[in-house]
Amino acid sequence: MKHSKRKWALLSSALVLAMTVGCSSSGSGSSTDSSSSPKETKDTGSEPAPSKDSGDKTATAKKTITITYRDDGTGEKGTLYKWIKEVSSQYPNKDVEIKPTPIQASEGDYFAKIALALKSKDTAPDIVTEDTFMLNSDASAGFLEPMDERLKGWEDWSNGSFIEAMKKGVTASDGKIYGVPYNTDSRGLWYNKDIFKKVGLPEDWQPKSWEEVLAAARTIKEKAGKDVVPIWMNLGKATGEATSMQTYEMLLYGTGERLYDDASKKWITKSQGINDALTFIETITKEKLGPPLSKVLNGQAGNTATREYLPKGKLAISLDGSWIPGNYLEGGAAPWPEYKDVLGFAPMPTNKGQAPGSITLAGGWALSIPSNAQHKDEAFDFIKFALNKENTEKLVIASGNITVRADVAKDAEYTKMPFNELSTEYLKNAEFRPAQDKYPEVSTQIQTMVESVASGTSAADAAKKYTQDITRIVGQDNTLEK
Repeated sequence: MKHSKRKWALLSSALVLAMTVGCSSSGSGSSTDSSSSPKETKDTGSEPAPSKDSGDKTATAKKTITITYRDDGTGEKGTLYKWIKEVSSQYPNKDVEIKPTPIQASEGDYFAKIALALKSKDTAPDIVTEDTFMLNSDASAGFLEPMDERLKGWEDWSNGSFIEAMKKGVTASDGKIYGVPYNTDSRGLWYNKDIFKKVGLPEDWQPKSWEEVLAAARTIKEKAGKDVVPIWMNLGKATGEATSMQTYEMLLYGTGERLYDDASKKWITKSQGINDALTFIETITKEKLGPPLSKVLNGQAGNTATREYLPKGKLAISLDGSWIPGNYLEGGAAPWPEYKDVLGFAPMPTNKGQAPGSITLAGGWALSIPSNAQHKDEAFDFIKFALNKENTEKLVIASGNITVRADVAKDAEYTKMPFNELSTEYLKNAEFRPAQDKYPEVSTQIQTMVESVASGTSAADAAKKYTQDITRIVGQDNTLEK
C-alpha cells in the first residue's frame, strides 16, 4: 500500500509540474508564436536563420531560449518577469526568441519542481535561475552544465567587473563554476531609530558584541513599553532557509566556527560555537526579548516583521537581509516613504568582538544552464547580454537586491539608493553556506534545532539532538567534533 501511495504521489507531482510549466509557457505572451511550446520550437531550432528579406516563411523559425524562474504569485507584474521581457526586447540577436517559463510556487516547492524539470530533455529549460545554496546539490546530481570554458572567453568575468568573492557562491565542491550570479545580499541588524532615541540608545548604533545587542534589547523591553518587540529573528521551521541562514548561521559564523570543515571535509556536529549560538537564542527566549511564538513560528513571520511591525514602530531590532527596503518603495508590498530616515542598518558583530568585528552571510541567485538544455551556446550568449553592467543594474535597483558587479557598485544610480552602499560594504566579511550536496538536508535539521530552543528545549539538549541527526544524514565518518 505504501508503495502504491508513493507511486501515485510521484505521478501526481510529475503531472502538476507538467501542468505548471505548460501553463506558465502558454501565459508568457510570446511575441512571435505564443502557441508553440519550447519543445516544438526546438525541433526546428537547428535550421539556419533566414535572411530578414528572404520572404521564405518555411525558414523563419527562430530558436526559442526558455528561461525558468520562480514566480511568487506576482505573475507579469513581477520584477524578474518584467526585467526578462525588457532585456529580451533589446537583445540584438533576432534569430532567437527569449521565452519566460515561470514556475509559480513557494520557495520550497520551486526547488522540488526544478529538480524534476531538470531531469529530462523534454522539460529542462535552456536557462534556469538557481538559488546559490541549491546550486551545488543540483550540480552534484548532474543537472547543471559546467561553465568554466565558456566563461574564459567572457571579458567581464575575468577583468574585475564581477566582485571576486561572489564567484565562490557559484562554484561547486568539484571546483567548477555552474552559474553566473545576478544578485546577492547581506545580512545585519535593522533597527528603528525613533524607538532607540525614545529609550536613550544611540541613533547611530554600532554594537561591538552579542552582549551589547542583548543589552540594547533589554533596555528596549524595560523602557519602550509592552507593545514593542525588542528583537526579532526567524526561529521556526516554517520560515525555512531564513531560519538557517539569517539566524543560526549568522550567529554560528560570528563565533568563528563553521558548519563544515573544508580541511577535513567533514561536518562539524559539536563545538563551542554551536553552544554559543544556541545559548544566544535561548537567552532571547527565556528573557522574552523576542516576538510571541504564535507570530514567529509561522511561515509569514518574515513578512510580519518587515511589512507590519517595523513600519508601525512595533519592532526595535530585526536580524534580517539587505533586501527589506524593497518592500518600502513606491509600488512595493508595504510602501513606507519615511523608512530611509527611521531605519538604521548596523553590522552584526562577532560574539565577543573578535576580528573581523562583524559578520554577514551572503546568498543570492544565478543564471545556470541545465545539462539537458537544448541550446546551450545561445543560452550562454543571452546570459552574457542579460548580465552586462547596464542590465544587471536595472535588475538590482528594481528588486532591491545588491549587486555582484564591482562596476555597478560604484555607479551613482546604484549608490544613491538608501542602504545599497552600506549593504555592499558588509560583503567584505561575507561567508557562504557550504558548497556541499548534503547542505539542504543539514539546513532542515538546523531549522528543527532552532525551533526547539525557541520552544523551550535547552540549548544543550537541542545541540545533542542535532549531533545525532547530522550523523545520521552524512555518516559517522563524515562528522567532526571540536
